[in-house]
Amino acid sequence: MLAYALPALFFVLFAFGVLRDRRRFSNAVYLGLTVVFLVPALLMQVQRMPTPAAVAVTVLILLLPSLGVLVLGVFLVLNGVKMVRKEGRSLANLLSLLAGLGIFAVIALLITAVGTASRTLVALAGTTLLVVGYVSFLFLCFVGYAFLYGRLRVRRDADFVVVLGSGLIGGTRVPPLLASRLERARAVYERQARRGTPPVLLASGGQGPDEQLPESRAMAAYLVERGFPEDRIRCEERSRTTEENLAFSKKIMEEAVPDHRCVIVTNNYHVLRAALLARRAGVNGQVVGAPTAAYFWPSATIREFAAVFLSYKLVNLGICGLLVLGGALALLAAG
Repeated sequence: MLAYALPALFFVLFAFGVLRDRRRFSNAVYLGLTVVFLVPALLMQVQRMPTPAAVAVTVLILLLPSLGVLVLGVFLVLNGVKMVRKEGRSLANLLSLLAGLGIFAVIALLITAVGTASRTLVALAGTTLLVVGYVSFLFLCFVGYAFLYGRLRVRRDADFVVVLGSGLIGGTRVPPLLASRLERARAVYERQARRGTPPVLLASGGQGPDEQLPESRAMAAYLVERGFPEDRIRCEERSRTTEENLAFSKKIMEEAVPDHRCVIVTNNYHVLRAALLARRAGVNGQVVGAPTAAYFWPSATIREFAAVFLSYKLVNLGICGLLVLGGALALLAAG
């Protein structure tokens, strides 16, 4: 039972963190550490099984991650090619392709290091594996907790439903990505309206250099054209980024209802980062996600993770730097 002490401790920290404020990235890390320390505890239990069964289960547990990495690499490369064909060759659209190629590059480095038995390559491969392992752990924490967060219910009624804007097609028309957010916001509004307390829908989005009107105005027009009550819509027209969406929307909500609650609507890949930013901005509300095209999700999720990773750059880059330094010292010691 002692083997379960660490996973139990991290699970308690995770549960306490979620109850305190589910919009914390530390919750994701505690959940990840729970799983990391639970695996060896389960392996210890497996060793008590009859020998053939124990060997089979152990081999399966050890092989699954390796096979999973290969399958993930192939998937990301294929998805990246599809993403480029559909969305174009911007850096954001290349992320899944680059991640897939990166996986195969690390595998090639490991095989070469083992095959040549070069101390330099072994040290380089080991250091690379440590850095990639650290980043991969955080990425899995991010994806796993984002999945869980997106399924936690918003239990209290809101005064506002805030819809985060995105770029317009041709400078005037709502694209499918934004339409998905608006339809989800409408569903949230209608569910609460049926209980007799309809919230205000706050469309948040300013006017970009290639747009003919503020995104929030286009969003409002989209809703009104589809029968949404115009008197229940307000617009925030100054924001250019998610941070500004939240800051300017908060000001509008505080002026109308000082002790307000809100629900923030974005796309599912953006939910966790939007929640982290909402907490940082002091916005009293949770975030819900709208569906996103399946092919778009991997690159978008990688982009969101990169933004979260860099928002804690002092810690994350510091740890990566220490891992690289450790590899360099190991190489010097081996030489």
